[in-house]
Amino acid sequence: MNLFELVKASVTVKQAAETYGCQVGRGGMMCCLFHEDRYPSMKLNRDYFYCFGCGATGDVVDFVARLFGLSSYEAAKKLADDFGIGPDKPPAAAALKEPEYPLAHSFRRDSLYCQRVLCVYLHLLEHWKVECAPQSPNDLLDDHFVEACQMLDYVEHLLDALMFAELEQRVQAVDMLMKNGVIAALERRLHDLDKEVDANGEERTAA
Repeated sequence: MNLFELVKASVTVKQAAETYGCQVGRGGMMCCLFHEDRYPSMKLNRDYFYCFGCGATGDVVDFVARLFGLSSYEAAKKLADDFGIGPDKPPAAAALKEPEYPLAHSFRRDSLYCQRVLCVYLHLLEHWKVECAPQSPNDLLDDHFVEACQMLDYVEHLLDALMFAELEQRVQAVDMLMKNGVIAALERRLHDLDKEVDANGEERTAA
């Protein structure tokens, strides 16, 4: 088996989604991360996902590639690293998590948490840069557009460091993000923005 076959034989789409912080409900349904989805419209099967809203579909490698903005090879490599999959481990054994030292387990948990929050923020910044862009030179700059212009490159750099840098650099990045609750504060802000969108939607409906 090559890397892609090993990964797809070892990890279901649902396992990957839940590992990277997605909330999967009954029947394998979740809100699609690839368009503005207020209610669950993405179905996670064992071998593939499909969104009834935007039509996004693919296997577990495609899901992770789209989630983190990676190439197919980078996504397969990330899955292999995160799930402990290698050519010397049969797929059935690879799916079973091996005992880890407490500090290593804590680092992996914190790293995945940071990646999940930053990934959601990155998708939001990309949306703001397009949807909130000024329509003419005389338009006032929207705060969300300004934030997207200022933060996009930095967030992409952080995600690259968390996923592909040497171990020492990854540890430093996680420590910096976890210190003083920086990443937790960002997660709370994203949650508050979500509630604002819901409230505005209800107000428009009422109107």
